[in-house]
Amino acid sequence: MKKLVIFDLDGTLLNTIADLAQSTNHALSVLGYPTHEESAYNFMVGNGINKLFERALPEGEKSEENVLRVRKEFIPYYDAHNADKSRPYPGIPELLEQLQSLGLQIAVASNKYQAATQKLIAHYFPKINFVAVFGQREGVNVKPDPTIVFDILKLADVRKEDVLYVGDSGVDMQTAANAGVTACGVTWGFRPRTELEEFNPAYMTDVAEKIKKMVF
Repeated sequence: MKKLVIFDLDGTLLNTIADLAQSTNHALSVLGYPTHEESAYNFMVGNGINKLFERALPEGEKSEENVLRVRKEFIPYYDAHNADKSRPYPGIPELLEQLQSLGLQIAVASNKYQAATQKLIAHYFPKINFVAVFGQREGVNVKPDPTIVFDILKLADVRKEDVLYVGDSGVDMQTAANAGVTACGVTWGFRPRTELEEFNPAYMTDVAEKIKKMVF
């Protein structure tokens, strides 16, 4: 039986794409850049917000300076609007409560910046006692670097073989592989099933409730 389940946030626990798209488009518009359709953002997110902004900027404008300009406009807007349209995926609140009632430890490992990660988890899952809620932190490499997983393992005091890592993207599957923990790919998120299959995760699922069976 697994002792710890680590979840990605965006595309796994919460459908956040509408708020991310709206906030990035706001920042781009303020700076005079063209905006994007919401669906385009499915393939821009997943590697932290600086990479999101780099992907959203037009060709020839993807400089570090411009990324920081977009970030300056994005963060205050997103902080005010990041729960406008974001919602848990079907079955996720029930799954988390079931895992908690079974005595499992639950954690979050996200590439979303730390303040927003903590705010969204506290807002949408107030009854869940997470052992760790980690987003993108200063001085820590983003996923697929495994540092975020190792930091959670230390707090939870569990071995790698006692961990299930759940995510919706190739970045998540790489993170699990780099950390040496069991991976579960979920197909309801931002990336296609084919991207998950490239990394041969131990498990894949289309519905949240099946994750409970994977911990035994």
